[in-house]
Amino acid sequence: MRTSRFFRPLVLLGALGLGSLAPVAQADVLANITKAGVIKIAVPQDFPPFGSVGADMKPSGYDIDVANLIGKEMGTKVELVPVSSANRVPFLTTGKVDLVISSMGKNAEREKVIDFSSAYAPFFNGVFGPDDIKISKIDELAGKTVSVTRGSIEDLELSKVAPASAVLKRFEDNNATIAAYLSGQTQLLATGNVVAAAVHERSKQRSLGVKFLVKNSPCYIGLAQGETALQNKVNEIIQKAKKNGSLNEISQRWLHAALPADL
Repeated sequence: MRTSRFFRPLVLLGALGLGSLAPVAQADVLANITKAGVIKIAVPQDFPPFGSVGADMKPSGYDIDVANLIGKEMGTKVELVPVSSANRVPFLTTGKVDLVISSMGKNAEREKVIDFSSAYAPFFNGVFGPDDIKISKIDELAGKTVSVTRGSIEDLELSKVAPASAVLKRFEDNNATIAAYLSGQTQLLATGNVVAAAVHERSKQRSLGVKFLVKNSPCYIGLAQGETALQNKVNEIIQKAKKNGSLNEISQRWLHAALPADL
């Protein structure tokens, strides 16, 4: 929970009228989680392999496994809260969730409003498209249409550097972004490497190869500013999972690759 300060009203003390201002103690999110025995974690529902809903209507994916790992290590039940790229930070800053585990990259804009754990998953963002579009750098996006999820790291980064004639078509969730590319509404798709690989494997509608990288952006867990105790606990769990191999097992299960040694 974001730390803030406010003061109790002045209290009249005797005839001298002496008063004092005492700060009201702020709640500690980790203490609240421990007391309630439940941790509320925001997770993706439309971003395989990090998070999606299966035929059994249950969420599954890399981020869901990490959420459950954290709950297990903390000895609490896990309440999964589905979010989109656009609302995951607001859900955190308004106290609807305790953590955001939603394939989220760290950048200066987000660091102004939330804090982050250490990295827990590898991820890079790029521009992808069919073989017949021959581009390899940002300048060559001029005149091209690109589908991108609003508020995602690739949206933020491309918005800074894309040529003025490039058309970034923004969609509210990843399914819509991918569908726009597959149906031919856009020439290119801006997304993460693992998402592009999954789409390429599943769909025969259009090929999807990497054109160029936008940003190397490992995934971090988001938490409200000032919650040092919770941040330390989450980092402790991540570090333990890296050492004992449990995080590598999650990476192998969902990304079909070993966890990078430098993560």
